[in-house]
Amino acid sequence: MPHNPRDDGTVTAAQRPGFADADAAEFLAAHLAPRSTADGVSLLGAGAEDDAALDEGRAFLRALAPRGYAVPSWPAEYGGMGADPATAGRVADLLARHDTPDLYPFLVGLALVGPTLLAHGTREQCAGWLPPIARGEEIWCQLFSEPGAGSDLAGLAARAERDGELWRVSGQKVWSSRAHYAQWGLLLTRTDPDLPKHAGITAFGLDMRTAGVDVRPLRQMNGDAHFNEVFLDGAVVRDEDRIGDIGEGWAVALTTLAHERGALGGGGGLGGAEVLAMFGERGAGSRAVHRQDAADAFARMQAGRWTAARARAGGDERAGAGAKIRYADVLRRVAGLAVALDGPGGVAGPPDDWTTVFVTAPSVSIRGGTDEIQRTVIADRVLRLPPEPRVDKGIPFRDVPRS
Repeated sequence: MPHNPRDDGTVTAAQRPGFADADAAEFLAAHLAPRSTADGVSLLGAGAEDDAALDEGRAFLRALAPRGYAVPSWPAEYGGMGADPATAGRVADLLARHDTPDLYPFLVGLALVGPTLLAHGTREQCAGWLPPIARGEEIWCQLFSEPGAGSDLAGLAARAERDGELWRVSGQKVWSSRAHYAQWGLLLTRTDPDLPKHAGITAFGLDMRTAGVDVRPLRQMNGDAHFNEVFLDGAVVRDEDRIGDIGEGWAVALTTLAHERGALGGGGGLGGAEVLAMFGERGAGSRAVHRQDAADAFARMQAGRWTAARARAGGDERAGAGAKIRYADVLRRVAGLAVALDGPGGVAGPPDDWTTVFVTAPSVSIRGGTDEIQRTVIADRVLRLPPEPRVDKGIPFRDVPRS
């Protein structure tokens, strides 16, 4: 068992009362500040981060933990409410009325790892890992992409070799958000190179404090350094931290990716109230062309949210791909309009929240799977178009041609 569940006063499933909007609204009003747009916009953690920002996120999640409001669809024994999609939506609506700190550092655990563990993890893994995620006590990162396997994720080469009840992992990962202070990583490895590439993958929970794990931050053009390279040199992972069966890592990855695309497509911190406030402050209504652009962007944003809600509710990879494409497109439109409305100051003046969003926006078309990959998912699995020719289909991974 990876962890021992802690007794922090969080109620159990048997103790938790039925959900009532009035009761929830009263609880939230007592613990959270009302929603405000005065502080601008925070996009996917873009910009500066420090211990104070992390403490704000932890305090927010800790305040919600006794009611399970941060992860309402999770079972109550793991820190949620056991809520159905309709009730979870009501909780989200109530939370949207209050200020929310930047939760991007916690996003991998809350939105990706949590649903993945509920689908593929053991009861012991869920009991040990999920409550600390829900309370904001432990941050997770995602160890998927590699320098030689970005869009072609199944081509990953990081190797895990079994040694009794342990596994020894060697290889390199890249673009791992928040890995430099995450306590755990959701790791994909190659465990059998003699199988076709999708079949020889196994997933693990990796303790990032393990010897042989070397994390090196990468600086981005927006000034942030939350992406990282991660080098693995014989890092030891326990077999009890394996998620799913040996060789079933691709199924684990697909679950994670579906929820990742739904999470990214859901807005990533870009709220309708903030966007409307920006349009008003920068005079989007003063010219017909800007009014049209603003209305078009806002309508696209709302359509993307509905698509993302469908993806999150069902872990639907196809809906997640559509939501991800929509959000990347909306973000470019909104950020571009924000800079344009500011005139020459949009590019020549001192940077503000929206110029940070503007230089961050291109990365959203890449992270979580490129726009091109999302369109391929839709073409293959929604439209059922003829697939592109594959030179690696059905052959052992070790025999796959590499550039």
